[in-house]
Amino acid sequence: MAIPGYQTIMLALLKFAGALQGQRARKGILITTSAFSQEAYDYASRIDTKIILIDGEMLAQLMIDSNLGVSSMAAYEIKRIDSDYFIEE
Repeated sequence: MAIPGYQTIMLALLKFAGALQGQRARKGILITTSAFSQEAYDYASRIDTKIILIDGEMLAQLMIDSNLGVSSMAAYEIKRIDSDYFIEE
């Protein structure tokens, strides 16, 4: 699957990894609203520096889960039968 801006994203990952290593950082998070290629995930898993890659889909899900920058469109009420109501005394 061809990813738009693939070379730009991979270059950003390489620069980010280099910057982390230059600062002797052991961890980093790289976020894109696009997607990462399998090669990017493979590269991030091979290097010593721990880099978490968050793509647009994961970012959207994290925003929904954290209720950040989102608004509710609908709410649903689930009901069950109250069997005690039907018991005669």
